[in-house]
Amino acid sequence: MSKIYGYWRISCGATQEEERQILALKNAGATVIRGDKITGTSDFNERTELTRLLDEMESGSILVLSELSRLSRSFVGMVNEVSKLLERNIAIKTLDKRLDTTTMPKEITMLIVSILGYAASQELSAIRSRTAEGRAVALSRGVKFGRKRTYDQFQVAEVMKKKSEGQGLGTIAKSLGMSRSMVQRIVKQDAVVGIQ
Repeated sequence: MSKIYGYWRISCGATQEEERQILALKNAGATVIRGDKITGTSDFNERTELTRLLDEMESGSILVLSELSRLSRSFVGMVNEVSKLLERNIAIKTLDKRLDTTTMPKEITMLIVSILGYAASQELSAIRSRTAEGRAVALSRGVKFGRKRTYDQFQVAEVMKKKSEGQGLGTIAKSLGMSRSMVQRIVKQDAVVGIQ
């Protein structure tokens, strides 16, 4: 009997989605389940658990995913990964019922993968576009992105005064009761403001 492997992927912090995918993979018969907490836009090389799972799999085993976009969200990535698995005689099943290579000829499989890969790429492109548009609108309204300042103008003035006197960052941090990284941020911010 074929050994069934399951893979899940979620964006960081989506605990309920993680539990839902793991339960669905168990119900599908997966005995080895691995997953990555990483965005769908991440590089394939960053998916350490997926790499580990694929390395463990042997010819004749089955990979179960909730949907094919868990494997890759790019058209080329999806086609490449599915091709590699099929060459290794590893079957792929998705829980959304869109793909089951145990019952499909390779030609039909690759046609379906191409369509799903294209759709996933388009969806990813739309997400990136909406994110960029939302960010631009927020910036135009004066929304500040990045870490909030945890220091005031008095501290900035003191840091810059001590730096102009030739004191090192560590010495400044110690004398003002601040962390060295905070002093570095203040100095860096001042340099950026100076350039503008």
